[in-house]
Amino acid sequence: MAELTGRSAVVTGGARGIGAAVVAALAKERLSVVAGDLLDSQGSALAESLGPNVIFRRLDVTDEAGWCAVLDDAEAEFGPLAVLINNAGIADFGAIESESPARFRHVIDVNLYGAWLGMHLAAPRLRAAGGGVIVNVSSAAGLIGYAGVGAYVASKWGLRGLTKAAALELGRGNIRVCSVHPGPIRTPMTAAMDDSVVANQPLARFGHPEEVAAMVRFLVTEATFSTGSEFVLDGGATAGQVLDLPDESR
Repeated sequence: MAELTGRSAVVTGGARGIGAAVVAALAKERLSVVAGDLLDSQGSALAESLGPNVIFRRLDVTDEAGWCAVLDDAEAEFGPLAVLINNAGIADFGAIESESPARFRHVIDVNLYGAWLGMHLAAPRLRAAGGGVIVNVSSAAGLIGYAGVGAYVASKWGLRGLTKAAALELGRGNIRVCSVHPGPIRTPMTAAMDDSVVANQPLARFGHPEEVAAMVRFLVTEATFSTGSEFVLDGGATAGQVLDLPDESR
């Protein structure tokens, strides 16, 4: 933790769900955090609840000027950048044949281009400060395919690959880059999903945002020899298929 002392962290999509849990987890580790999001009221309320070491800034992750402003504020308020958590993401439901090009592109822009833009702008700052950590929140959909969410799957596979490329490029600058791959997590994004979604997982439940945040905290503060790797929190969903075998075969 010594190299993070007196430095700043930025968490995108930080106003609610996984992002809010990550902000809280990092703040508990005495990191100073900027939560970036488009949800002004929720982001401001979160920052107020967590104390003076957390501030909220409005951020559209596809906007370069917005990124620069948030990174400038983080360093002005809390010191040189140490941590970037690319968590902002959206999903759109639609088959490949029926989804509009504009909606497909929007998912890619937010989930993949937004993370690339953050890394593109943050990396020189991290290098200048002597190193740091980037964690990209991908998905179990970045490890296997899911029908009906092609744009989301494409963006999360892309983010997984981008993480590896970034780790290779940035490691000599003492910058670690890893990806986190949650399965179904109970957040506003999954609020309409019922338990049938997770019924065939070995751990047949939705995960909690705090469980993902605990992994992110570990990657930031303890996994100091990990880079270019993916860390999976999916209740076993990507491990394989659970078969309902007859009793005599068990």
